[in-house]
Amino acid sequence: MSRTEAPPLPEPLRVPVADSHTHLDMQDGTVEEGLARAAAVNVTTVVQVGCDVKGSRWAAETAAAHANVHAAVALHPNEAPRLVHGDPEGRSRQGAREAGGSAALHDALAEIDALAALPHVRAVGETGLDRFRTGPEGMAAQEESFRAHIEIAKRHGKALVIHDREAHADVLRILADAGAPERTVFHCYSGDADMARICADAGYFMSFAGNVTFKNAQPLRDALAVAPPELVLVETDAPFLTPAPYRGRPNAPYLIPVTLRAMAEVKGLDEDTLAEAIADNTARAFDY
Repeated sequence: MSRTEAPPLPEPLRVPVADSHTHLDMQDGTVEEGLARAAAVNVTTVVQVGCDVKGSRWAAETAAAHANVHAAVALHPNEAPRLVHGDPEGRSRQGAREAGGSAALHDALAEIDALAALPHVRAVGETGLDRFRTGPEGMAAQEESFRAHIEIAKRHGKALVIHDREAHADVLRILADAGAPERTVFHCYSGDADMARICADAGYFMSFAGNVTFKNAQPLRDALAVAPPELVLVETDAPFLTPAPYRGRPNAPYLIPVTLRAMAEVKGLDEDTLAEAIADNTARAFDY
């Protein structure tokens, strides 16, 4: 079986659910084709997530054109250091700094702020911290950007979608210090069971992706086991994190049933009960 071949459609869910985090702009085929395949297995709603200004504009435009698509807009954590220290105009890195690299970040945040005001934009994200791809020199820019996104989300009454990679303690610290928005979602939840209890106490939603099915992901399954059913979401993060047994092949919203069924097994719930909870939770989280 080719690793580039799309997995087959799974058996449809009996209860319609949402993919709480996807990147349609990074997937093969048209938006309409992707939504049709998802609908065929009863994944009837998707949250399209932007990672930079261009992608966030695209997310907003796509949500405006499709009633079953909701947009999230933001600068990905790894985008912030590129704007501050990078080379957006072809200048040297030193030249970019002298020209005010931070101004590029502020300008980009202003665009995200304007997009967040749109009614079909339901969330500000994915934002947060990433210590995997950004070293210590980029963390100040990431934190500045994260705090700005928190403020934008609160001012517009939108959900906050968090990218947290190897930065759990700092993400929780900043949320506590800045004051989390009323609706906060940990996208692709990656903490352990102890962190899941902290998130639950704070009322944060935890969205689980296909990696919860991976053999080496027992800490994720332990976290899912203790996460309250009323705070659990499901996502693809497509085209990434394709669930087992299709790991390594292209992911898409139509594969949500594979992950949801694995999650139901972990939680000791029947598929329909978990699907109903997730459908309600996603609508509450994104206020649609």
